[in-house]
Amino acid sequence: MKLFVGIDVSSQELQACLMNPDGEKLDALKVKNDLQGASHLRDRIVATADKLSASEIHIGLESTSVYSWHPAMYLHQDPALKALGAKVFTINPKLISKFKEAYPDLDKTDRLDAWIIADRLRFGRLTTTIVMQEQYIALQRLTRMRYHLIHSLTREKQYFLQNLFYKCNAFTSEVESSVFGHAILEMLSEKYSLDDIATMDVADLADYLKEKGKNRFPDPERVARCIQKAARDSYRLSKVVEDSIDLVLGVSIQTIRSIQAQLKELDKAIERILDGMNGARCLRSIPGIDKVYAAGILAEIGDIERFNDQAALAKYAGLTWRRHQSGSFEAEDTKRIRSGNRFLRYYLVEAANSVKNREPEFGEYYRKKYQEVPRHQHKRALVLTARKLVRLVDALLRNDQLYTPRRKVNHAKG
Repeated sequence: MKLFVGIDVSSQELQACLMNPDGEKLDALKVKNDLQGASHLRDRIVATADKLSASEIHIGLESTSVYSWHPAMYLHQDPALKALGAKVFTINPKLISKFKEAYPDLDKTDRLDAWIIADRLRFGRLTTTIVMQEQYIALQRLTRMRYHLIHSLTREKQYFLQNLFYKCNAFTSEVESSVFGHAILEMLSEKYSLDDIATMDVADLADYLKEKGKNRFPDPERVARCIQKAARDSYRLSKVVEDSIDLVLGVSIQTIRSIQAQLKELDKAIERILDGMNGARCLRSIPGIDKVYAAGILAEIGDIERFNDQAALAKYAGLTWRRHQSGSFEAEDTKRIRSGNRFLRYYLVEAANSVKNREPEFGEYYRKKYQEVPRHQHKRALVLTARKLVRLVDALLRNDQLYTPRRKVNHAKG
């Protein structure tokens, strides 16, 4: 006999519904979303399980980011619930929403939402099982923050380039060196006017770039001449506008450097956790997967045993295509599902882009898929390559083994 517990989570409260295998509501309660409230809910679950003589308890919560994390972890780790064979499921809210459509006459209340979650648990066939272990959660907090900072850095650089165009519209077209190198950022933060740069002695500007760039420019005088040409060719601004743009560029440079420093700290913390995880060693044996990709993939997958097979893992990542078949007709061109873990999908696609450049088997597969269609070739081929990578990732993690490239067998003619 199983006991099903659906919990609707908000920032303040937990609304729970306890249900038997026949769909009958056994109990319902509302508690605060805090330690005392969760403890009271635990006691009611244990009491109901004893009364029902339940052999297993399935507890389900919608995956609502920070609000559901604490109660899910508490119920997952509780010794009394573990002794009763409790499993805690964090469920994609879209699954609950779609399931609720089968009950068109129901109102929208927290009490009924908890009942819907319990009923969804009763039907089973969930793609993932319990919440992740703490080491994966710790890694996930770091990798998701890194994901957030990388996207913030990209946006900030784009904003910086927009303002640089106001100040010196010919800069990016004339200067081949990276705008975001230390030396050029230092020069731009000095608030030189375009006339100052244009009239500066080339040798002095070259020495400045050489010093600030720590001798990393192969030809600093050539870069200096390109910068001066850009300054001479650019439109001039009024003093009041130029002063404002200089201030904005200075603030943007500080923001970029601050984010870059934060990324270095995160990378150190990520590497410390990765060093103690066998899965990282398996993934990093794949050519093209560095510590960043390995960490991002591991953090979102957690224990590979949460998934029944590679198909379940692909579905969790949102790298699955719907089948469209009716009678004798079956469509060849179908759409990718829109659900799934966007962070895992991001890291798998980025990793696939790197792996295809270093591993011949994946490179050949990418090129084959690229040539199959006339439009969106790169995007389609890359996503399909990521789907292929899922099978490899699943096999390596499940078997705890290192990657071994396949060898091509040449059949000699006899």
